[in-house]
Amino acid sequence: MIRNQTVGGQSVGASSSTFSVAKAWMRALEATSELGEHSLNTLPSVIEHHAGRRADAVALISSTSRLSYRRLSQLSNRYARWALAEGVGVGDVVCLLMHNSPEYLAIWLGVTRIGGVVALLNTNLVGASLAHCITTAMPKHTIVEAALLPAFRSAEEHLLVKSALWVFGEARTQNRIDTEITRYSGARLRKSERRPVTLSHKALLIYTSGTTGLPKAANVSHHRIMTWSCWFAGMLDVQSSDRMYDCLPLYHSVGGIVAVGAMLVSGGSVIVREKFSATRFWSDVVESEATLFQYIGELCRYLVNAPQCGAEQQHKLRLCCGNGMRRDVWERFKQRFQIPHILEFYAATEGNFSLFNVEGAPGAIGRVPPFLTHRFPAALIRVDPTSGEPARDPRGYFMRVGVNEIGEAIGRVGVDSNGIIGRFEGYTSARETEKKILRDVFAAGDVWFRTGDLMRMDAKGFYYFVDRIGDTFRWKGENVATSEVEEALATCEGVVEAAVYGVRVPGCEGRAGMAALVVNGAFELANLRRHVRTKLPEYACPVFLRLCPGMEVTETFKQKKRRLIEDGYDPDLIADELYFDDRGLGMYVRLDVPLLARIEEGQMEL
Repeated sequence: MIRNQTVGGQSVGASSSTFSVAKAWMRALEATSELGEHSLNTLPSVIEHHAGRRADAVALISSTSRLSYRRLSQLSNRYARWALAEGVGVGDVVCLLMHNSPEYLAIWLGVTRIGGVVALLNTNLVGASLAHCITTAMPKHTIVEAALLPAFRSAEEHLLVKSALWVFGEARTQNRIDTEITRYSGARLRKSERRPVTLSHKALLIYTSGTTGLPKAANVSHHRIMTWSCWFAGMLDVQSSDRMYDCLPLYHSVGGIVAVGAMLVSGGSVIVREKFSATRFWSDVVESEATLFQYIGELCRYLVNAPQCGAEQQHKLRLCCGNGMRRDVWERFKQRFQIPHILEFYAATEGNFSLFNVEGAPGAIGRVPPFLTHRFPAALIRVDPTSGEPARDPRGYFMRVGVNEIGEAIGRVGVDSNGIIGRFEGYTSARETEKKILRDVFAAGDVWFRTGDLMRMDAKGFYYFVDRIGDTFRWKGENVATSEVEEALATCEGVVEAAVYGVRVPGCEGRAGMAALVVNGAFELANLRRHVRTKLPEYACPVFLRLCPGMEVTETFKQKKRRLIEDGYDPDLIADELYFDDRGLGMYVRLDVPLLARIEEGQMEL
């Protein structure tokens, strides 16, 4: 057993036979205590450190390949030299559109090593949505996996910027990057090739839909990557013998940075899977000898609702870490699969504070221990239920909510000597960045970050997630922007007007998409279904439809969605025609009382 392990200059704590709350916090604090702004200790440099000390230790494992720390370092060095040869300067952007694979990580590690910035594109996006994300990044180069070329081609006509296209994998193209990099050496970069990239430099753009509109590109510095990596390495007590099972998208911060980084700074291994499979999950976890699993709540719900399998208690998992696990799922998940410890946390890619449920209290998203309240400056403020805006007292300041009252979570913006506390790096858009800022909140001149999340805190200090403010809702682990779905629906023949919102379905995490439509005689259900699937990622396609004679609006012509949300999709209560997307049949079918019962009993695929 390895104790007081130091990796890349950062201590990641000691191993213990039982999970200790106090030790977890202390390990995390110790691991992040020396992350100074001017440090050169970036994640690529840590991997180079391991390549010299533990060259043959396995870093990344996929279903088809394994990369040792030596090979990962060599492969990333090839991509670094490719970037240098192609004129990628410090701050220049390279877009990356690929499915999960070890090569995905090698690419962004190599490009960021020499100061480039990599924009991690959502592989579900197509057309105008994908084009928006690429245009926002203003890339010099774009790398696309061959299998995703059709998605990229659907976006080309909407692009407002031009970049050099490189394809990864078999394709009819002269710019095939996986063969191009074989021209370059994988040896350590020479002094003349190195650039003084510090933790303060920007490394990645990670997209988040926020509370309204199309995805926004959040700035992620090397400092943020190392903070996440070292903090979670300490929290999870990661050892070099650990293996993290990661089937979450690498373009998201949790699957692509937290799960990966916590292992790589510690010399552990990451089991990279292209996607989640409920039927293969437990046999895969057992065969891969995973000791850790990074989850989102929806995956855990799928697993507890799946039929029993012989492998589900034969695993070596010692801890599962993630967010979004509901209380009812939590208790069944832990008991049925014999999980020793669940570490739920709350965080956002662009957010400036996090919460951690180190104690393992079912349903809670976190708690700040009294001795650390000064390190995690968070508050819950009262919000006007109609406008969604914070309410002010007679003096003009915002008001904190009481125990078990619901309020919006905010975090104070500012930094300590290590640049950790309250750090907010914003988006590529200054306008979008400013929208997330509150000023003069509790005192003149103070600055706070808006999460857009409603929470409550109980008498013991545990926080519980309640809902999202605004029009965005979460479904299948993704944020769905209603404005984007409405825009896609509006371009379908026969649709006069569309209002999109999320509705709760018993037993499901998040909210399923529902669209209220005003249509004319040219409207056809089959055409609508085909249309949305060419315009939107699958998780954003409406699950329920409501055909309305007209849309109720405010005096400023904004749709009144509150009543639609409250109505839900009950055919006993709604006179309008209701439809459900039957994925088994591949068509929208009339929603009646018997079908409603099957949906709410979990008999229908959503």
